[in-house]
Amino acid sequence: MKNIFLISFLIFTISSYSQTDNQKIISTDIDHFWNAYDKIITEKDSAKQYGFLKELYIDKATPGLKSLIEVRNYTSKNFIDAINKCPKFWNSIRSNTLNAKEVYPEIEADINKLKEAYPDLKPSVIYFSVGAFRTNGTIQNDRILIGSELSLADETTIIDELPEWRQPFYKEYEPKKNIALLCTHEYVHTQQKELVENLLSMCLYEGVAEFISCKVTGKNSSSPAIQFGKNNQQKIISQFISDLYSISNNYNWLWGENKNSLKIRDLGYYIGYEICERYYNSSKDKAKAIKKLIELDYHNEKEIGQIVDATKLFPKSLKEIHQDYEKQQPTVIAISGFKNGSQKVKPGLTEITITFSEPLNGRSTGIDFGPLGEKFCPKISPERIWSSDYKSCTFKVDLNPDQKYQFLITNSFRKQNGTRLKPYLIEFKTTK
Repeated sequence: MKNIFLISFLIFTISSYSQTDNQKIISTDIDHFWNAYDKIITEKDSAKQYGFLKELYIDKATPGLKSLIEVRNYTSKNFIDAINKCPKFWNSIRSNTLNAKEVYPEIEADINKLKEAYPDLKPSVIYFSVGAFRTNGTIQNDRILIGSELSLADETTIIDELPEWRQPFYKEYEPKKNIALLCTHEYVHTQQKELVENLLSMCLYEGVAEFISCKVTGKNSSSPAIQFGKNNQQKIISQFISDLYSISNNYNWLWGENKNSLKIRDLGYYIGYEICERYYNSSKDKAKAIKKLIELDYHNEKEIGQIVDATKLFPKSLKEIHQDYEKQQPTVIAISGFKNGSQKVKPGLTEITITFSEPLNGRSTGIDFGPLGEKFCPKISPERIWSSDYKSCTFKVDLNPDQKYQFLITNSFRKQNGTRLKPYLIEFKTTK
């Protein structure tokens, strides 16, 4: 009896864990999920459902599931709602998830190809867990986090219970067929430097991972955006340049749900992919090009500019594009209450009106510390009063006597089309 138990334990362990050529793939969370699922669906008492989820799934979480819950802000309610609302979906995908080990060899082979192309590859652990429809794959530090409810679906998966906005992913991306490519893409992300939150850097960050994973494996991208982009390049580049410095449009290009005018999600992947492909193709030393792309410093604007400009994807250099954008930016043309730079401002509660060169959107505002920091920033009332034409905004500040003040009207102020205000520094000193 003891031997039978030992054999059963070993079979379970092998099916849930793989380490080939130092590559770890762990999927014990999947088994724990289904143990919890089977208890939850037979229980109508919601308190007991939450108890089963906690005891059988959350409390037994691998480091990967813990990371997935953290980075996607999953709550117990998210899991319980997903389980209760989609019984046909879960029944249809169960077999694929429990047989996740079937895709291990292809994943391991593709990661080995990545290591051959990039010998400096640092090891990462791949975790297959079950989430609640917020990601098919993401990372946290050196952990690759796979959402199996998305990434292991195929043509047999029943999706009609899912929200309409979520269904195209299952239809267009062939998730299970492309699982090894997804893991390679996410593996590249674990090697990259910190992302900078601007549209071009975000597109490059994703484009590097997509291009490198496709190049080293010899596979085509699973994202429809790549081929669509190549077929509609001029139209897409024109729209991208228009949106490049408009912070409100980032999610029209990445991680969105077809909200852009072209009705194709993730076109930013194409922008980044095309830049990387052109850079790679024009490089004499291909191995050096791969290393350069993976190790790109997104904080180094000069380095980013050199790579982008070298590809000649855009009709002008990034510097020229930015100069064109600056010409479109609204500016602060006047302030009331005192003259900017004055050394004789009266202390006390003071009303300040900022007047702009053209109407803004009447919603977005931003006031921040100046270069001297928080100590020199006055107390500013949170209330903002816009003029009827949206060409001015009024707020109050509380000023102490005999003190130097400084604060910044930031580019969070913007026009209706998203074009941001040129930042404007206000500094002055109060009288005694």
